[in-house]
Amino acid sequence: MKRTGERKILIVAGETSGDLHGAHLVKAALSLDPKLHFYGVGGEYLRSMGTDVVFDNSEVAVVGIVEVLSKLRSIYRIFRWLKRSLDRDKPALAILIDFPDFNLRLAKEANKRGIPVFYYISPQVWAWRRGRVKKIAKLVHKLVVILPFEVPFYRQSGVDCEFVGHPLIDIVKPHLAKEKAFDIFRLDKDKRTIGLLPGSRRDEVQNLLPVLLKSAHLLLRDFPNLQFIIPIAPAINRFEVEKYIADSNVDIRVVGEHTYDVLNVCDLIITASGTATLEAAIMSTPMIIIYKVSFLSYLVGRLLVKVKDIGLVNLIAEKRVVPELIQGQASPINICNEASRMLKNPHLLSMIKEELDKVKEKLGNPGTSQRAAQILYRVIHQGA
Repeated sequence: MKRTGERKILIVAGETSGDLHGAHLVKAALSLDPKLHFYGVGGEYLRSMGTDVVFDNSEVAVVGIVEVLSKLRSIYRIFRWLKRSLDRDKPALAILIDFPDFNLRLAKEANKRGIPVFYYISPQVWAWRRGRVKKIAKLVHKLVVILPFEVPFYRQSGVDCEFVGHPLIDIVKPHLAKEKAFDIFRLDKDKRTIGLLPGSRRDEVQNLLPVLLKSAHLLLRDFPNLQFIIPIAPAINRFEVEKYIADSNVDIRVVGEHTYDVLNVCDLIITASGTATLEAAIMSTPMIIIYKVSFLSYLVGRLLVKVKDIGLVNLIAEKRVVPELIQGQASPINICNEASRMLKNPHLLSMIKEELDKVKEKLGNPGTSQRAAQILYRVIHQGA
């Protein structure tokens, strides 16, 4: 039931990182206008901010062009419900966060009904399928971006675009003193610590965790003084992760809800490409980026992707500052070799940390969510 003066806002965050950034945006927006009512697609982070999450984003989150086929029925069902909601609930605004294949279709439906679209966190059209920028210019009322190089790209195509900085600058910080973190995680502070981050989606974990565990096994042969830890994303089933570990015969700590404290105690992480690479950069934690999808998805992606590197850290640095091992290159032996090269060379690790600090500087100043919320408030109340 709609309360007096309440404005309904549809929000769609199809992935874990979008859920996190959306939650901080909602929190900042409610501080400006407590009568806003947010509902739509998200996860635990948006729920924690009082958003009415009608559909959990685990029903639609998927990696790879081919892998999406397994969730087509859920995706279509949720899309139909949201389309009906545009007519039934008549939201004052649709906030769409990344997740472009789904969200740009929803933007088209919102546009038909005169509902303004606030797109937060740009689809990476500068990396692949650049033709979509014309669609964004036509369908999106306001695009708010979090990477500095995106502004000139979008503005030259006529998109109303503003840069607010990256929300992770406000979010990424350890909550525990380093010594305390070692104790809580049951780690030996005299050993070197390697973090294994297989991603925030189930498909990623299935593709990458077995490779990471085999890599850990190989590394222990050359570096018996290593210890390993896995911080699991909220959408990942801890018991599934622990089953993989039990089958691997490698002693690995598994923790939840302490990702930044894990990054703080790690000498090196091996991580899926994605938001975790920027989180590690902000924490000045050296990394190796890996990624694997189905062979067919990889072939299609090779035809569409227009950038040399896929890691956000390397894209922002405009050069390769950390290694990337993609698809067939992401083998246990290659990962072990890269990790060995870094662990044996303290000077190299120090240079990587310096480059990561430069990446952090490019991400902007604190207050990102507040700046984005102020733009959001302006769009809702003034239409600008």
